Parts: sequence; C-alpha cells; structure tokens
Amino acid sequence: MSFLSRIMVLKSRAHLSAGTRGSRGVRSDLFEGAGKRKAAQARNRVGLLMLGFAAFYCVIGGRLVQYGMAQPEITSSIMPADRLLASRPDLLDRNGEVLATDIRTVSLYAEPHKIVDASEVIEKLATVLPDIDAKSVYGRLASKSHFQWLRRQLTPKQQSQILSLGIPGIGFRPEKRRFYPGGATAAHIVGHVNIDNRGVAGMERYVDGQGLADLAAVGMTSDQSLEPVRLSIDLRVQSIVREVLYSAMDKFKAIGAGAVVLDVHTGEVLGMASAPDYDPNNPAAGAEEGWLNRMSNGTFEMGSTFKSFTIAMALDSGKVNMNDSFDARYPIRIGGFTIKDFHGKGRMLTVPEVFQYSSNIATAKMADVVGIEGHKDFLTKLGLLSKMQTELPEVAQPSQPREWKKINSITISFGHGVATTPLQTAVAGAALINGGKLIEPTFLPRTRDEADQVAQQVLQPTTSDSMRYLFHWNGVKGSGKNARVEGFNVGGKTGTADKVVNGRYVNDKNFNAFLAAFPIDDPQYVVLTFIDEPKTDKGNGAALAGNSAAPMAHDIISRSAAILGVKPKFGDDGSALLVSY
Repeated sequence: MSFLSRIMVLKSRAHLSAGTRGSRGVRSDLFEGAGKRKAAQARNRVGLLMLGFAAFYCVIGGRLVQYGMAQPEITSSIMPADRLLASRPDLLDRNGEVLATDIRTVSLYAEPHKIVDASEVIEKLATVLPDIDAKSVYGRLASKSHFQWLRRQLTPKQQSQILSLGIPGIGFRPEKRRFYPGGATAAHIVGHVNIDNRGVAGMERYVDGQGLADLAAVGMTSDQSLEPVRLSIDLRVQSIVREVLYSAMDKFKAIGAGAVVLDVHTGEVLGMASAPDYDPNNPAAGAEEGWLNRMSNGTFEMGSTFKSFTIAMALDSGKVNMNDSFDARYPIRIGGFTIKDFHGKGRMLTVPEVFQYSSNIATAKMADVVGIEGHKDFLTKLGLLSKMQTELPEVAQPSQPREWKKINSITISFGHGVATTPLQTAVAGAALINGGKLIEPTFLPRTRDEADQVAQQVLQPTTSDSMRYLFHWNGVKGSGKNARVEGFNVGGKTGTADKVVNGRYVNDKNFNAFLAAFPIDDPQYVVLTFIDEPKTDKGNGAALAGNSAAPMAHDIISRSAAILGVKPKFGDDGSALLVSY
C-alpha cells in the first residue's frame, strides 16, 4: 500500500476513534441525570411513607390519650353512667321536715379482663364483705367482660377497707342513694326507690310519674339539686298514728291495723299508717307483709260504719226524717238468710236509736225505702264503689255484687257485701259531716279554696247537719263512748264485721273499725281506725269495735288534736263542755 493510502486509513481510524469517545461522554451525562431523578423520587416516596406512618401513630396516640382520660364504658343493665348521679327532689312534710333525701355513696365494680386470679380477688373482698356471694361473683369475674358490678352502695368504711387491699382490676363509681331519716314512720306514704334510685312505690313513684322518670330516660337529669316536694302530712301526727297502731296490734295480738287523719275541708291527709309496715331504707326486709298498704290498697267489708251512709242516704232522699221510727222487733228472712240485730231491743226504734244501737233490721228497712237502684247510685256518688283518685299509686278497686238484688241491698246497708278501702271510707265519711262535699284525698298541700274547686256536692247541707247530730249522739250515748276525748267533742260510728273465710262468714275473726270526727259541733278532722282480727284473750272485749278500734281513735285524737290546732272547749268550772243539739 502506498504511503498516501496508509495516511488516509490512519485518518479515518482517528476520526472513528474520536467519534466513539464523544458518544460515550454524551451517554454518561444522560445516565447520571436519570439516576439523580430516581434518587429524588425514592427520597420523596420514603418521606411520604414516613409522614403517613407518623400521622397514623399520632392518631393512635391521640385516641389512646382520649380513652385513658375517659370514664370506662358501662355495659350493664343499669342506667347509663352519666345518670348514676342524677338527683331526686327531697320529700318534706308540711312543716319542712325531711322525709326522703339523696346522699352520695359509691359502688364497687370490676373490669374482669384485667383480673388475673378471680379466686384471690373474692378471698380478699370477703374480708370486708363477708356476705359476698362467691359463686355469683366468680362467674362475673371470670367472664372477661369489660365491666361488672360487684356491690352497690357501699359505706365509706367499706370503701376505705377495700382500697387498702390494693386489688387490681376493681374500682369505685360515685352514685346517689335515697335515705329516709324517719325509717318506717311514713313508709306507705313516702314509698321507696330501687337500686337505681327510681321510685317504685308511694309518693316516690308519683314524683317519677310527674316527669322525672321521662327526663331520666332521655338523659336530661343531672346531679343538681331539685326543688323539694312538700307533702300534706305532719310528721308529728304521722308518728303518733303509727305508734298507736303498733300498740293496739300488740295489745290485741292482731294481724293488721290502720288509721288516717283527714282534713274534712281540704281532703289533705295529715297522717296515715298501715301495720305491719317496712323500712324504706331496706324495703326487701318487709316484702312479705309490710309492703301492703291496707289503708288504700286493701279492701275490707267495713261493717256497721256503712250504716252511716245508709242512714244519710235515707235522710237525703227525703223519704225518711229524723222523727221517723222503724220496727226492729222481728228478724228479716229473705233468700234463706235471717237478718237480726246483735244487741236487739225488740221494739220500734227512732232514727237516732237505729244509729245508737246499730240495728241491722232497721237499717235494712231504710235501704228498702230508697230502693236497690237508689242505694247503688248513692254509694257510687259517695265514691265507695269506684277506684279512688289520689296521688298515691297503690289504690285498690272496691268490690261489689255483679248484680244488685234485694238481698244484696239489705246486707250492704249494714256493711256486708261491698268491700272498700279504709281511706275511701274515711273520705266518704268526711262528706257526711262537712256540709255534704265529697273531696278526693290528697297527699299534697291544698288550700280550702283549691278544695272547693274540686269538691262535689253529694249531700244536702241539712242532711250533713243531721249526721253530725247522730255522730254526736252515738259518741255520748252509744258505741263511740270509748273514743271521746275530754274537751274535743268526738263523735263517731263503730263497725264490727265478721270476716269471710273460704267463702263463709266466721264469727271468731273480726274486722273492727271506727269512723270518728272532731270537734263534732264544727268538724275539722275525720279519724278512721281499724284493727284486723283482734284476739279476745283475757276478756279484753276486742271482739267489738267499741272496745278495740274506738280506743285507738281516742289515743290518736288526744295526742294530736293540739298539734293540729284544735282548741279544747271547757265550761266555766273547768269541766269539758258538751255541745248540745
């Protein structure tokens, strides 16, 4: 190859080599730029991922703090936690004495999912709560739930002792507990609440029925004090009434007793008790017999106290007047039954004598003068055949024959065949002597003007005047003598009724009652007393109401009349002044 040809070949190779080196430089620059972009993207992704994790853990941390500060969720059958401290209004007597109030207390709970050894927990708790039900509590602690009540309403001492045990997984929640300072004194009027502080009986239940329970149901109650509810009863009178009942039950070995003091012009109940009763602070202890309010929720044949209504009916009809006489010489035979008098006089009796001697025969004849329908209508008008209307929830429906026949009218005329509550008997009795106005009873304060707005005129005022005379007459000359209190002019009517056992009347079990009013010349109060199945041991005469129920009225009136503001009346010589008609 020539020299020139070699030179050309070498130049060509040189150009080729230079081109190759330039191409490689360009490629290197391109690769370097792409790598930087990928690294930046990777850093951005990692940053976003770290930011996401940080946000996630912040949310978790925040929720943990929130849960740690919040109260534990209560997953039980009781009311929600925010209502455990809801207040109830205090109940006061008419003078402001506390009958029921709230006190703060604590209850013991467990978080079973935090309990390691349930048996050990029970063993420790038993040192403070020896009556703890180990089997039941073990089942709750072993449930692994998040909340279980162990004991409601502990004393401060019990709380302190349990705290000193240092048991993990248990705690205390504040609650409110209802406290009744008077114990059983006004049990059947005040009533009681359940473990969740909800009213279940008496005026406690009435208060809930006025809207408190509805507010609690929607979570609108709070722990702020509520306006007290003042009742009509006078705690002093109430205490006297209860003491007299228990004294009579002990004396006559009776199975029950009851009494009420009623304002005849307002219908206010100043005192009412039924025995046996119970302590509202521990209502379960009296559940067997004590819960029955015999005054408003028990029905009884009221015996001869019903003769007051029969005679008032006859006089009010205009078919009988105070100067009439009725033949009580011979028994009445009807439908296979014989109606006779317990202490028959065997002669004609005037209307006052019919009342004084409590003649079944003459009273039946008075009812016959009015007629069956008139008799039924009159008792209905007096409220004796329908359910009584009052604030107290425990009110029984009276019983009467499905069909009134003549034999029914005859027996009902002297108190057999219709069973009413003692309280509504007292209310009807007040209408006989207050001018003829039937005023439904109330356990809340009521003025005389307010009472007049709800009163019903059921008797002519002249009939009421005659009944006051008859009550006075019987108090002075008849079976009401043992109820008289010197200076207070007590009048009334006894009622001795045979009780029904297995569908038949028996003469060795009596229900004795006394319907009294004082002062009878200007009646202010009605007092009705009864004693159920008094024993006639040692010749105490308990078989007759005049010897058992009437003295109870005497004791109540003699001890409470001054408290009620009734002034005794005495003559110039200091002796009791008897009012004449």
